[in-house]
Amino acid sequence: MIDSRAARHFDFLLLLFAACLVAYGGLLIYSAQLSEHPGGVNLAHPLTKQLAFAGFGVCVMFAVAWLDYRVFGQMAVGLYALAVLMLLAVLVIGDSAYGSRRWFTFAGQQIQASEIAKLFVIIALARYLADRQARIREIRVFLISLAMAAVPAALVLAEPDMGSAMVFGAVWVGMVLMAGVPVRHVLALGGMAFSLVPFGMLVVLGEYQRERIRLFFDPNSDPLGGGFNILQGEIGIGSGGILGKGLTHGSQNQLGFLQTSTTDYIFSVLGEELGLFGAIVLLALFTLLLFRGIRAASISSDQFGRLIATGIVMMILFQVFINIAVNIRIVPVTGIPLPFVSQGGSSLLMLFAALGLLEGIVLRHRKLEF
Repeated sequence: MIDSRAARHFDFLLLLFAACLVAYGGLLIYSAQLSEHPGGVNLAHPLTKQLAFAGFGVCVMFAVAWLDYRVFGQMAVGLYALAVLMLLAVLVIGDSAYGSRRWFTFAGQQIQASEIAKLFVIIALARYLADRQARIREIRVFLISLAMAAVPAALVLAEPDMGSAMVFGAVWVGMVLMAGVPVRHVLALGGMAFSLVPFGMLVVLGEYQRERIRLFFDPNSDPLGGGFNILQGEIGIGSGGILGKGLTHGSQNQLGFLQTSTTDYIFSVLGEELGLFGAIVLLALFTLLLFRGIRAASISSDQFGRLIATGIVMMILFQVFINIAVNIRIVPVTGIPLPFVSQGGSSLLMLFAALGLLEGIVLRHRKLEF
């Protein structure tokens, strides 16, 4: 818990940048849904739901920040076990959509288990690595931390959700390097993983995932099916130019050529309607937000807080990269939402909970502020 004097050090800039991203996303969601909701925003409108989740998310952020973040370290084992159990449950009782089983319904709301698991695994990894700083260079510590990330990644890959599985990998790499694991261990593992790519393509990846990779290289082979969104997203972004066609005036968006335009392909909506300038504004907001996360890591005087902040920064950064890379066809379609911008309740709530952890770190380590 914090006292009133410590509350003065609350990082309002972190909240401001997150709020700006949510507002930016709200404009894009409104535009993407204009043809389906020509009467304007009402209680059933996706924008209304998104703003409601954002409001609740801010409350969650304040609640998490109010608690001592080290309390979550004491619950690390339980949180990790809960994350694994949720990922197992979604494979058994989850709802299926678009060829994947990623959600389960609770109290009328869809809950994406992988979004919750990302944050819980960050906390568990931070606790494990922080407790073993004296032995951080041992290969045993390295391998156990790898297993801790690999188990949820494998369960998510089975959904299948390659994008979220990659997020666990990126978070793990950032955290172990921050913890002081020898770089040669990570490089050796990376080289081994790269050499096993052909094997993974044949054995580990399912037909659905291999088809996505094939369409990434040749979307014109199925222009009205699996390659449709890839092609339409490219057309939308390419036609936006420098300043875009104007909000609510994008032809690909307004004529319904973009599927999942409020989630996976929301950056294509931005590119078409707000152009390169709109994309630069978005990236500037993300950069400012991530620098506040880096600031939290630098302020923390304990390794646990530093590692949590590092994991959260890596999680957000990698998801931003993957979502935009999918939209501009640098990587195959993976189904990763654009943080704070894409429509999605589970993602938004967990992102604000992550910001609450960053705020808690800042509030309790204030002497090195800049």
